[in-house]
Amino acid sequence: MAEIKIMVYGTSWCGDCFRVRSYLNRNRIDYQWVNIDHDKEGEVLVLRLNRGMRSVPTIIFPDGDVLVEPSTTELKCKLSSLA
Repeated sequence: MAEIKIMVYGTSWCGDCFRVRSYLNRNRIDYQWVNIDHDKEGEVLVLRLNRGMRSVPTIIFPDGDVLVEPSTTELKCKLSSLA
């Protein structure tokens, strides 16, 4: 059975997406990246979760929580709650 990962939905040109991915990579936190410019299902999910807005990054955690455009502090706090 595959481990459920953090899902990060975003775009390659988004500064906040770059910041979130850099933070996760620096801290060796496993996640799956979905570029919604190239993944139609991912884009549809982001639109549904954000009331029709293409707000990124949209992050879905294994516990079902969702963060949209979180600050680094918000992301850090959420990650510490998963430990």
